[in-house]
Order: sequence, then structure tokens, then C-alpha cells
Amino acid sequence: MDGSPKRASLPPQSVAVDAVAVEQHNQEIHENLKFWHQKPELQAEYARFYRLISRHLPPATAGPVLECGSGIGNLKSVLPHAITSDLFPNPWLDRVENIYALNFTPDTLAGIVLFDVFHHLRFPGTALHEIRRVLKPDGRVVIMEPAAGLLGRIVLDLFHHEPLALRNKITWDAPSSFEPQSTDYYAAQGNAWRVFGQRPNDFDLTGWKIEKIHYLPATPWIATGGFRGPSLNRGPLQIVFRAIDRLLRLAPRFFASRMVVVLEKSDD
Repeated sequence: MDGSPKRASLPPQSVAVDAVAVEQHNQEIHENLKFWHQKPELQAEYARFYRLISRHLPPATAGPVLECGSGIGNLKSVLPHAITSDLFPNPWLDRVENIYALNFTPDTLAGIVLFDVFHHLRFPGTALHEIRRVLKPDGRVVIMEPAAGLLGRIVLDLFHHEPLALRNKITWDAPSSFEPQSTDYYAAQGNAWRVFGQRPNDFDLTGWKIEKIHYLPATPWIATGGFRGPSLNRGPLQIVFRAIDRLLRLAPRFFASRMVVVLEKSDD
């Protein structure tokens, strides 16, 4: 299949084994969409994240860019040419895709975006192998994830329903019996921090170059309360939180609550 955006649907055999958990995730996405429209301060912070992501992607002329796990699909507000996708169909998405079995021919895509997706990958090495297959030479994957700096550990560990799981084993590669269609629900918010920020040499990143890692205190984002929490980042307080963020950026990794990892496909 070529890289042009079009709507798709999973065949019957692609129903997830843990269908209840996956459907619950879809319900959360629909609920998040309602909160999104009520929180302009959250929209503004996500727009800043999207602009940061876009700066690390190849230009539109280089080829298609796919976002996996698009959720409510807001990447298009900054990257209108992006192809949005998720495990389940929604009217605002371009297509249904499974990151372990992408419906693209090899060397098709110029870039792939994973926004809060990496920590949902039970087998991240297997997913990266599939991503590398469909990327063009020198193509890039840009990963936006929670970070376990001081702010991340406090806020995400105490106030987020998904675990940081900093001591849990990371299973890099799927077993030989793994079926991509059998994707279940998994969450470990600290995985990107551990893989790319702490011990990249402990994981098989053959064929990838870590081009850049950004650490972000992201204080204004925290102050929005996310989708469901109360927002403090309003009116004059926006100036206060921006000033705090500038100060914390003097030691971004220490205070990080978010991180952006840029991987480039290499011949290694």
C-alpha cells in the first residue's frame, strides 16, 4: 500500500485480545475531546508541543508524515499534511493503523510522530523495527513522552492514573508467538526516560541514531491540569508559570516532566 492518506479499517481478526481495555481507552479519548474544547490554555500548550515536534520533522516535500496513536487528532492544527491514525476508527482520523503492523510499503514515510504513545508499547523494540521498515532513508521518528525528572516524578506519579513503572522490566522485543493483532492495553510512563534518557546502551537501537533529546520542565502544561484537572494557568498566572518555566529550564533534565526524542533512521 502506498503512503497516501486514506481511511482504513481493521479486519475482523484484528480485534484486540483485551478489547475491553482498548475500548475504555477509546472512551477516554472521546471524553478528552469534550474537555479539550473547554480548556483553551491546554490547547495553547499542546500547540507549543506540536510546533516543537514539527521542527524536528523533515519538510512536507520530503514525503508523508504519519502520526500513530493520534487520539483526538490535534497534530493537524500545526501539521495539516500529517496522516493521523489510531487503533480504532474515529471520524477525525485519516486511517486505522497498528504500530506493530503498519499498512505502508518499505521506505515510504519521511517521518512518524508518537505523542504519548511510546509508554503504551509493551514491546517498544518490535514497534521501532516496524517503524524503521516504513521510513525512508534518513527518515525520522519524533517521540513526545513523560519525563521522570523532579516535576515528572511528583506530578505524574501522584496525579496521573497511569504508573511511572520506573522499576518494572521493559520487554524490548516481542516473543516469536506475538501476533500484532493481539495488542492489549499497557502503560508505563517512565519507559522513554529509562530507554533514551538513562540507559540507551542497554537496549538494541541498531539502525537508529539518537539525533536529539529535549527535556522540558513544561510548567505551564502542568498548570493546565491536563484534560481533567483544574487549570491554574489562566489570566495573570500564565505570566507567573512562564517565568517559573524559564527559570527551571536552566536545569531542564533535572526538572523535566516532558521529553522529546528524535530518532533518525541510519544504516548501522
